[in-house]
Amino acid sequence: MSTNLLTLEGVHTHIGAYHILHGVDLAVPRGQLTMLLGRNGAGKTTTLRTIMGLWHASQGRVGFGQDKGVDITAMQTPQIAGLGIAYVPENMGIFSDLTVKENMLLAARGAKNAAQIDDTRLKWIFKLFPAVEKFWNHPAGKLSGGQKQMLAVSRAIVEPRELLLIDEPSKGLAPVMINNMIDAFAELKRSGVTILLVEQNINFAQRLGDSVAVMDNGRVVHSGSMAAFSEDAQLQQSLLGLAL
Repeated sequence: MSTNLLTLEGVHTHIGAYHILHGVDLAVPRGQLTMLLGRNGAGKTTTLRTIMGLWHASQGRVGFGQDKGVDITAMQTPQIAGLGIAYVPENMGIFSDLTVKENMLLAARGAKNAAQIDDTRLKWIFKLFPAVEKFWNHPAGKLSGGQKQMLAVSRAIVEPRELLLIDEPSKGLAPVMINNMIDAFAELKRSGVTILLVEQNINFAQRLGDSVAVMDNGRVVHSGSMAAFSEDAQLQQSLLGLAL
């Protein structure tokens, strides 16, 4: 039986006058890839940002680690990152004017220059994402959308992380890039990283997910195994409005 690395209990988030999350309950099993699905505006991105401390929960608890874990609900983002959580936002957050190398160096907090980045880890990243090595000295702004997405994920894993929060990695990518991304995430999972991934592409979700949580109107309305969800077309239709 797998234990949960991350748990949200009754989490509410307000952004200004808007009440976005209405009591989110979510469990992310350690070592698995959990898909967070839902229609646009369901609260998926707000959930990731609340976990990361970019927006603070107005009610409820976010716990990270064994047995409900450390309470990270009120922690600041740098503290949360320091626990081994990395976030890849939908807009990727890369610095276009800097080279790929400089982007990686900024994320490798322990390194003052590229030579100080853990060589074994860097080689592993290059194997996952060959484009990062190929365009090492190029401005990141010149990369294609798929290459930028690979750089964004590479930055998140340049230091060992226990948990990756990734927002819509397949958005706008060509099918060949999506396949590369799926291979890379499968490899990350094999390495022991736990992943919570927001996705709109149901095919991508079904190929990668171990477990699934579906959001609607700021709540989790379904959670379970991806295998069972994949086999239930009626459930997918009712929760996501998908005609598969």
